[in-house]
Amino acid sequence: MATTTQRRLVKEHPKAITGVLSLVGYALVLGAFAGVIPLFPPLSEQTVILFSDLIAIVNSLALFAILIGWRFIRRGEVQKHRVAMLTAFALICVFLVLYLWKVGGGFEKSFVVENGQFLASIIKPIYLLMLAIHIGLSVLAVPVVLYAVVLGLTHTPTELAETAHARVGRIAVASWSISLALGIVTYLLLNHVYGWVPREEALLMFLAVPARQLWYSAKSDDRTDRH
Repeated sequence: MATTTQRRLVKEHPKAITGVLSLVGYALVLGAFAGVIPLFPPLSEQTVILFSDLIAIVNSLALFAILIGWRFIRRGEVQKHRVAMLTAFALICVFLVLYLWKVGGGFEKSFVVENGQFLASIIKPIYLLMLAIHIGLSVLAVPVVLYAVVLGLTHTPTELAETAHARVGRIAVASWSISLALGIVTYLLLNHVYGWVPREEALLMFLAVPARQLWYSAKSDDRTDRH
């Protein structure tokens, strides 16, 4: 009886349920970045690298499942579409666990390009732009994807025709697919084409450069004063 009541509650209030789930997801990610969620055991550098590889594999499988699911619904194969999309959603949940653990128990990476590497003068802005679009679409896709999933799980195919599932689903597929594709490309650039350092080291390097310039400037001024 309780299960039936809960299912009816979710079915009658999909937007509210989507809002709650979205807020929980955002809170988990922000909490992991801020280090205020002490749920993750510490990871070694090698394990962080392994997690990065696993995340790329999971995201590639999720992208494949989304595109297959889109193809199924275009053919009118509703049940196969449902299986593919729920598979994609399950993979994204696996990604979320791995990603939060990597951030909360390990570290994030900063992109490093050495002089003389291919497209060295322009690749970093391109990488940062792709990363920004990837992150932005990831954030925006959360409520859209959750809303489509909630509707799909609580309504029959006939009932779904009377909801916004199809329209929201198209937005979810587009944003989700582009975000995943860009995430895979930035992973390849960061881990297999160019280089990286832990973000903390990158921040120290960023702070050290102006500090070193100020020190040299002060030394130069001191020598000038002496003359």
